Amino acid sequence: MIVRTTEKTTIEPKITLVGAGPGDPDLLTLKGVKALKSAAVVLYDALVNEALLNYAPENAIKVYVGKRSGDESFSQELVNKLMIDYALNYGHVVRLKSGDPFVFARGYEEIDVAESYSIPTEIVPGVSSALGVPGLQKIPMVYGNLSESFWVVTGTNAKGDISPDLYVAAKSNATIVVLMGIEKIKEIAQIFKAEGKENLPVAVIENGSSTDENVVVGIVDTIEELIEEKKLASPALLVFGNVVSLHPQFNAIKDFFYILSEE
Repeated sequence: MIVRTTEKTTIEPKITLVGAGPGDPDLLTLKGVKALKSAAVVLYDALVNEALLNYAPENAIKVYVGKRSGDESFSQELVNKLMIDYALNYGHVVRLKSGDPFVFARGYEEIDVAESYSIPTEIVPGVSSALGVPGLQKIPMVYGNLSESFWVVTGTNAKGDISPDLYVAAKSNATIVVLMGIEKIKEIAQIFKAEGKENLPVAVIENGSSTDENVVVGIVDTIEELIEEKKLASPALLVFGNVVSLHPQFNAIKDFFYILSEE
């Protein structure tokens, strides 16, 4: 372990990756709170609720290193460099990441870089938006004969293309949560239509768990129109699957199909 000594004190570097949860500050874990309270530096992402910074000491350095969809203001290389520099010069760095650090958050990459400098690391898991946000809407991942498993898939890969895994997932009867996919809703919906699932229930949850959360429930065939009508945008996640039919908003759709079947 690298230990740097100044004239006044000995600095012992450490990097802790903390999952901040999906947005509601109350969803931070107790272990996450403890980590923040001992932080000399906090590097936090765009989707992190800044109220969490109040848990850090008043004299701690707080640095925004966020990236939203399509924004490369802070490259991963720059974030890695800042993380290492602050750890070596100030001691305990908390890398505060939205959701869970290991769910599409490049957490392992950051840990790998830290350990290449022999800096001790620790992981504090967080509530992933992929599970927590649908759960807050009372949409289960598995339930009875509606779904026996679930997928969590990114809407686009590093190249900006539709993830090949999504084509495989669409063939299953599992619940499918798509992160970072709302901008590709037309193409994603077409994947499900190609599998004959134009009537599959879909939920779109924007700003999940936050005070300005918006939820739209529909079916594959109409979800693009609903997103445009309600003007939903990133950050949002998509939930495809029969479990979405359990959401109260889906009752109107059930009634509509019942009326059609009676005509």
